[in-house]
Amino acid sequence: MSEPAHDDAPKRARRDDTEGNLAIVGRSITINRPRAELYAYWRDFSNLPSFMHAVKSIRMEGSDRTVWTIKAPAGQTVEIETAVTEDVEGEVIGWDSTENSQIETKGRVTFADAPADRGTIVTAEIAYTPPAGNLGRLVAKLFMAEPNIQARHELKRFKMLMEAGEIATGDNRKPTDGDE
Repeated sequence: MSEPAHDDAPKRARRDDTEGNLAIVGRSITINRPRAELYAYWRDFSNLPSFMHAVKSIRMEGSDRTVWTIKAPAGQTVEIETAVTEDVEGEVIGWDSTENSQIETKGRVTFADAPADRGTIVTAEIAYTPPAGNLGRLVAKLFMAEPNIQARHELKRFKMLMEAGEIATGDNRKPTDGDE
């Protein structure tokens, strides 16, 4: 059964855990922009903090290595060094964490033409070892920092940024005396 053509909400990609102990997160979204444009924006890793709320910074360590500083629950941060393992212009970017990372992770983002000239289907798949195992995953969920939740929100923000040029915050209230 196919998805309705008008539904652009992120979809969950279902996949078995073929990576042993790694948890797998997968999401897809349709973005009404050309595939080459979306790929180019994502491939410039310095752009990623513009829509990835959990990413504090990305530091380039050469053309194919990056160090990501990621927000974690309780005001903590985690550093992940990644190396690009797959790069096909306009189609896919894949990476693995290096031995210098605090979390083991691997992932890939694919860019495919959507049917009926509706733009591009962007699919992000990430496999990771949760810090502190299942307990760490539970704590992350409580703080809305679990990668499955983050992936959904980040793809929505990427869509807004690419289609509208900005990310809606949803905070339209006026400050009151009690607000800081």
